[in-house]
Amino acid sequence: MSKVTGKCLCETVSYEIEGQLGPIFNCHCSKCRRWHGAAFRTRASIRSDQFRWLSGEQNVTTYPSSENVTKHFCRTCGSPLISTYKDRPDVIGVPLGGLEGDIQGEPEAHIFIASKASWHQITDSLPQFDSWPGSESRVRNTNA
Repeated sequence: MSKVTGKCLCETVSYEIEGQLGPIFNCHCSKCRRWHGAAFRTRASIRSDQFRWLSGEQNVTTYPSSENVTKHFCRTCGSPLISTYKDRPDVIGVPLGGLEGDIQGEPEAHIFIASKASWHQITDSLPQFDSWPGSESRVRNTNA
């Protein structure tokens, strides 16, 4: 079974994911943009039983970014680590930027483009959705 590791910027916190990553999306929601300081966050979902802290778990702090989502980050360097969900306690959201090594898979779509940064232009041909895929019709991809 494959394993991939990740860590924060100051390397105090490290973690391991065992097995395949779930769907990978580029999330353009305003909260992900602010949390990562970028046009979007590339993220995957995994099962909570695939994840384990290797070091520095005591240095992880949290912020409830909404009624359902809690963001976990390093209290020293502020690096975003994982997201957990009250309505899906068996799922963890993982930003791919913190992972090391050969990541299997590629982004499948751009999500939450209804709140995309006005200064960013999506230039690839991935499908685009106003929210989560499956919760609405796909937005027409103007780059196709």
